[in-house]
Amino acid sequence: MMHTGYNPVLVVLSVAIAILAAYVALDLGGRVRGAAPGQRWAWVAGAALAMGGGIWSMHFIGMLAFEMGLPIAYHLGLTFLSLLIAVAATGVAFAWVSRAATAQADVLVSGPLMGLGVAGMHYTGMAAMHVPSNLAYSPVIVAASVAIAVSAATAALWLTFRQHGVWQKLLAAAAMGVSVAGMHYTGMAAATFTAEGSGAHATHVAALGQGQQDLALYVAAATFAILFLALLASSIDQQRIQAEHRASEARFRAAIQAVRGVLWTNDAEGRMVGDQPGWAALTGQTPAEYEGYGWASAVHPDEVRSSVEAWTATVAARRDFVHEHRVRSRDGTWRHFAIHAVPILDGAGAIREWVGVHTDITEQREAEAELRDSNEELQRYAYIVSHDLRAPLVNVMGFTSELEETRQEVARTMRDHPEATRIDADLGEALGFIKAAVTRMESLIAAILRLSREGRRAFQAEALDMTALVQGLADAQRHQTDAAGASVTIARDLPGIVADRLAVEQIFANLLDNAVKYLDPARPGRITVAATGVSGGRVRFDIADNGRGIAVRDHARVFELFRRSGVQDRPGEGIGLAHVKALVRSLGGRIDVTSELGAGTTFGVTLPRKVATDQVRRAGPVSLAAE
Repeated sequence: MMHTGYNPVLVVLSVAIAILAAYVALDLGGRVRGAAPGQRWAWVAGAALAMGGGIWSMHFIGMLAFEMGLPIAYHLGLTFLSLLIAVAATGVAFAWVSRAATAQADVLVSGPLMGLGVAGMHYTGMAAMHVPSNLAYSPVIVAASVAIAVSAATAALWLTFRQHGVWQKLLAAAAMGVSVAGMHYTGMAAATFTAEGSGAHATHVAALGQGQQDLALYVAAATFAILFLALLASSIDQQRIQAEHRASEARFRAAIQAVRGVLWTNDAEGRMVGDQPGWAALTGQTPAEYEGYGWASAVHPDEVRSSVEAWTATVAARRDFVHEHRVRSRDGTWRHFAIHAVPILDGAGAIREWVGVHTDITEQREAEAELRDSNEELQRYAYIVSHDLRAPLVNVMGFTSELEETRQEVARTMRDHPEATRIDADLGEALGFIKAAVTRMESLIAAILRLSREGRRAFQAEALDMTALVQGLADAQRHQTDAAGASVTIARDLPGIVADRLAVEQIFANLLDNAVKYLDPARPGRITVAATGVSGGRVRFDIADNGRGIAVRDHARVFELFRRSGVQDRPGEGIGLAHVKALVRSLGGRIDVTSELGAGTTFGVTLPRKVATDQVRRAGPVSLAAE
C-alpha cells in the first residue's frame, strides 16, 4: 500500500472548472429548443463541448492533483479518447433531450446516457495513467461513483431545459459542478495503488509535483479560454435575442396604437401593479388609484360589478378574458371598450402575468345603435304603409264586387244591342285584371306585414340538434317531395349550433321548399344537406339540389326583395330568399349561392356554432333591405 494525497490548490481549481463548465453548458443548452433549425446543432455542439470538455478538464486536473510520490505518465491515445467519450456522450444526451417532441421522461434516457459517458471518460482516463505500481478498484465504490455520475447528469439535463433566472442557474451550476467533482473523487477513492519498488526520492517527487502543477495550470488556462469564448458567444446571442424582443415589443405597441387599443398588464392574481402608461393616459388615474382593483373605479357604475366578477372568474379559471364595458376617459366622457386578456405562463405552466388590451369600439357601437334605430324605423314605416294600403285596397275589392253585380244588369239592359256580347266580354276581362291585381297587391302587403312582424321578434338562443331539426323539416315536406318524385338526404352528423330555433327553422324550411319547388321534371330529384366546420368557430351548411339551376347573372338578384329569376311558373312573391338572408345576417352568419343552369343549385349557409349572449340580447330588427 502507498501513501497518497491531493494538492488542495489543484482540487479547488478542478471544482471551479466543473462549476464554470456546468454554468456554460446550462446556458448554451437552454438555447437549443428556442434556436432556429440551422442553429440548433451549433448550440448542441457548444453545450457538449462546454460540458464534456469542462468535465474532462476537471477530471484531468483532479488526477494531476493526485499525489503519491511516483512518476506518472499518460498514454496520449487513451487520454484523447477519454475526452472524445465525454464530449460525444454529452452531445448525444443534449441532442436527444432537445428534440421538438421531447417530454420530461426523456431526461431519464439522456441523463443516464450522459452519466455513463462521464464515468466511461473517468475510468478511461484512469487507464491512461502509467504508474510504476499495481492498481485495483473497489467494486462498491466504483458503483457509487457511477451512480453519482448518472444522478448528476440527469439533474443537469433536467435543469438545463427549465426556465431559470441567473441566480437559479448559478445555484444549479454549483450543484452540478460539486456533484461531478464528487463523482471524480469518489472514483479516485475506489482505486488502490500498490508500489512495485521502494518508492521515489524526495528530490524527484518535488520536481514531479512542480511539473504536475504547471501542466494543470496549462489545461485550466485552455479550458477557461474555451469556456470564456462560449460565454462570449452566448452573450452575443443574448444581445441579439434582446434586440429582437425590443423590436417585437415595439411592433406590438405600434399595432396596439394602430387599432386604438390600450395595453395593460396584471400580476398572476389579476391585480394591476407597476407602471401602466396606457391605462393612465386613458383614464387619468395615478398608479395609487389604479393599483390592485382600483382600475374598476374608472368603469361605468352600471357595469363595474359585472366586470369585476367576470375578471375574477376568469383569473380563477385561467382562461382568456373577453368582455365589454364602458370606461370614463380623461376628459370625463364614457367610451365603449372591447377587452381581451390572455395569461402568460412560465416554464412550469404557472401564470406569470396577464396581458390585456382595451380596444375602443365606441364608434362601432354608436353605428350599430343608429342602424338598429334605422331598422326599427323602417319596420314601423313598412307596417304603417302596408296597414294603410289595405284600407283603399278593401274599397277597391268592394267596388269590384259591385261592378260584378252591375255587369249582370248591364248585360240584361243591353241584351238587344248589337255590341252587347263584346261589351260584356270587355267588362269581364277588365274586372279579371282588377281582381288579379288586387289579389297580387294583397299578397305583397301580407308578405310585408309578415316580414315586419318577424323583424320585431326578439331572438332566443338555444342549443339545436341540427340533424333532428332539418330532418323534421324534411318530413313535414314529404308530401311535396314524394309528389315531385324526389329524395332528400340529410347527413347524420350535422354539427349542433346555438341559435334561435324559429329563425333557423324558417331559413332551412324556405331553402328546402325552394329546392323541391324548382326541381327539373326531366330527371329524378335529389336534395342533400351536409355541413363542414370552418374557421372562426363557424359551420357551413350546404343545401344542394339537381334542379333547374340559376343563371349566373341572377345569383345576386335572388336575394333581393320582390325579385325572382327564371321562368315564373311557380307561385311566390319574391320575398322568401330576401327573408332568409336577413335572418342569416341577424344570426351573425352569411349565405351564398353557386348554381349552373340545367345542373342544380347549392345554397351555403354559414352560421356561428355559438351566439354570444350580448349579441342575442342586442339582436336588432331584421332589415327589410337584406343587402
